[in-house]
Amino acid sequence: MKKTQMGFKRVQKGFTLIELMIVVAIIGILAAIAIPQYQDYTIRARLAKVTVAVEPLKTAVAEYVQFNGGNPAAITASNWTGAQTAGGLGLTAAPTATNEIASYALTAATGAIVVTLANTIGTCGNGKTITFTPAPNAGSNVMTWTVTTNATAAPCTTEIAKWV
Repeated sequence: MKKTQMGFKRVQKGFTLIELMIVVAIIGILAAIAIPQYQDYTIRARLAKVTVAVEPLKTAVAEYVQFNGGNPAAITASNWTGAQTAGGLGLTAAPTATNEIASYALTAATGAIVVTLANTIGTCGNGKTITFTPAPNAGSNVMTWTVTTNATAAPCTTEIAKWV
């Protein structure tokens, strides 16, 4: 019997350098695309919270206008808690700041609600204002709102444009 020398197959243990570099490159490309998109989505979510916070105030202005025969002219500035017969909105308390809203203002004679955004929104909205202006329709119970802002960069402008 002849003895033969058997060759041993070399078993690979781990990844080669090129395989690791490919994985790192793929992760880098995905991160370069995903991080800006994630930031846009967080800004949009924060702006959505602004609309939710303003809705009760819009309802109060609409109720005031209806109570006063369709005319917002007698609304007094930032009179959140005053009686509806005295230029107020009749709320139990003035609106309070949130993580997204630094302050609220009620414009006299028009009932426009001006919201100053907090510095947590994102670069496009920090410190900017959003104005919700009511437009009562004569002879109707329908109140339409115009939304304007002094924010000039996306995604703030594109998100706010959806509210109109």
